[in-house]
This record gives sequence, C-alpha cells and structure tokens, in this order.
Amino acid sequence: MKLDRKEILKALETISVAGEGKNMVESGAVTNVVTFGDECVVDLVLHTPAMHIKKRAEDDIRKTIHERISPDAKVKVNIKVEAPTAANSNEIKGKSIPGIKNIIAVASGKGGVGKSTVTANLAVTLAKMGFNVGVLDADIYGPSMPIMFDVESEKPVSITVDGKSKMKPIESYEVKMLSIGFFTAPSQAVIWRGPMASKALNQMIFDADWGQLDFMLIDLPPGTGDIHLSIMQSLPITGAVVVSTPQAVALADAKKGVSMFLSESINVPVLGIIENMAYFTPEELPNNKYYIFGKEGARNLAEDLNVPFLGEVPIVQSIREAGDYGRPAAMQTGSVIETVFEEITRNVVAQTVSRNENLPATEAIKITTMAGCSAVNKK
Repeated sequence: MKLDRKEILKALETISVAGEGKNMVESGAVTNVVTFGDECVVDLVLHTPAMHIKKRAEDDIRKTIHERISPDAKVKVNIKVEAPTAANSNEIKGKSIPGIKNIIAVASGKGGVGKSTVTANLAVTLAKMGFNVGVLDADIYGPSMPIMFDVESEKPVSITVDGKSKMKPIESYEVKMLSIGFFTAPSQAVIWRGPMASKALNQMIFDADWGQLDFMLIDLPPGTGDIHLSIMQSLPITGAVVVSTPQAVALADAKKGVSMFLSESINVPVLGIIENMAYFTPEELPNNKYYIFGKEGARNLAEDLNVPFLGEVPIVQSIREAGDYGRPAAMQTGSVIETVFEEITRNVVAQTVSRNENLPATEAIKITTMAGCSAVNKK
C-alpha cells in the first residue's frame, strides 16, 4: 500500500484544532505532510501548549487517516508549539459569521441590573415575532442563560457540517444558545485569565453551527473589560443595547458603557437604553407607581447622551420567578410583561433597521487595549 499525500491533506481538511475557526489545513496548522510507502509524517503547529489540545489533535489526525485512508497506515505526528505574540494574546480573529444578519450586544455598566433577564426576554419575544434568534452567553464568569431557559442539564453535541466538526447550539423556546454554563458544573467556578476566556468565546462563536439567524444577542458581562474587547475584536457588532436601573450608581456605570461603544476606537452604534426595575405597582393598587430606585433615570440619561430610549420594565415578581423556573416572563400570553417586552423589542428592531439603512457596516475592532488607558508596572 502506498499513501497519497493529496488524499491525506484532503482528509485533514475535515478536522480542526480546538479553538480554531478553520480546518487544520486551511488554518495553516498543518505545515507539511510527507509520505513514503505505508508511512506518513504530519507536521503540526499549535498556538497553545495545553497537553489535552495537543493530545486531541494527534488522536484526531491518526483516527481520520485510519478511517478515511487506511487502517494500516503508520502515522507519525510532529507537534510544534508557537505561542502568539503578547500583543495578540487576547484577540479573537475578527470576521463575520455566515448566515447571521444582525449581532446585538446587550451590556450594562453595573452588575445586578437585570441585563441577562432583559436579553432572555428580548430573545423569546423576537422568536415569537417570527425571527430566527440565537443567544451567545458571553458572561464567562457568571453564565445564567442555561437557568433562564431551563436547559441546565443539556450538553451541546458535535455534528459534522460540510465535512467540519461543529457544536450544535442548545435550542429552547425556538432560541438557539451557547454558554460556558453548558460545559461546567453548576457549582464550579470559572477561574480563567483573559486569554483562556477569549479562547472559549472563540470556540462558541466560530466552532458552532448557528445556521441562519436574523438576530444574535450577545449577553455581555457587566463592566467594560477584556471580554467586551474580545467580542468586539471577534465580530462586527451591528449595535449595542445598554440596560440600567434608574438608580444614580447604576446610571453612572451605564454612561461609561455607552461611552465605550461610542468611543472613536470602537465605534459601535448604540441602539438605545432600556430601564429595568423602573417602578413597582402593587396588585391591590393598580393605579399607583412607586419609584423605588428613582424616577426615569435611564430615560433622562438617554436624552442627555442623545441615544434612543427603548422602554422601561417595571418590578414584577413574575419576572424573577419566570427566570428562576426557566421560562422567560415575556412568554406569558396576555400579561403586562408580554406587552412591555413587545414594545421594547419593536423599538430594538426599528432602531436596528434604521441603523442598517443609515450607517455603514460595523467592522471588528483591531485594538488590544482601551484608548486612553495604559498599563503601569509597579514594583
């Protein structure tokens, strides 16, 4: 038996290195293939020294050649590790995902303002309107989408798409989603530095079969940090939605969030601000509104920053209960919350359409640090 180099390269095009968006050959990971008789040597370059990644790559190569070429082939794999330069260590390759029309980042400057709750209810409302919707839970350190969609016990499976191995997103209430929560135990803390978190996001973005989506909502973590930059380096974001409560402390951080997106170095359009926990109305006093966290703070902030105000969500116990039970409150037919989120979602869609008609397409940013910030080493 004599092995053919071209056949081996073609076989290697069906597999990819974990964390890479392309197959081994297309990504340049396979640098050389040499054959002589029934033996072949594959030279592979990886960008991570992780032993499990190296072992998986070697096993995948052997298995693929044995299954597709010959079970008797003698395969040797030479692996060389070339770490990326420090300047690029936190970057994800910036490119669009075929089939996804609009990518909306849902952000908040401060934690605990209900950003994930708003994301979940926007997603199911868009799906009810007939759109194809996906959610990427980018809150690496505090993923909540598996709970909110009642899919905590689900695990994404691997499928083959066009000869490539891809993750199949979990689907619930006609919404596709991926979250780091699907890959960790509920009680397990994710203790990762920035590059590891970026690599995990890379896999969920580019190694998944998202299919055709009208909207992908990205549930960002609180603040304006490393994950935000990684996402905006990886994808051309159509626009951002900022969630805040009316409280002055939350508004101060929301203002920073808007400022981040609108900064010259990032330049992501802000579709608008949503005010969560706007007021409380007791059932026994349906005509009364109690502004527990302040009145119309987010509405006034939107006016001050000259960005659209998308709507307000009242404090309603069923919203919290629905999130805990894994059925977003906007799915409650005939409820006040359904009406509230329908209005907000229509505003988000309208602002997206207006943005696409009047502004050029957003490009993935090419920076590794925030403009105006510098690192200082102290001894």
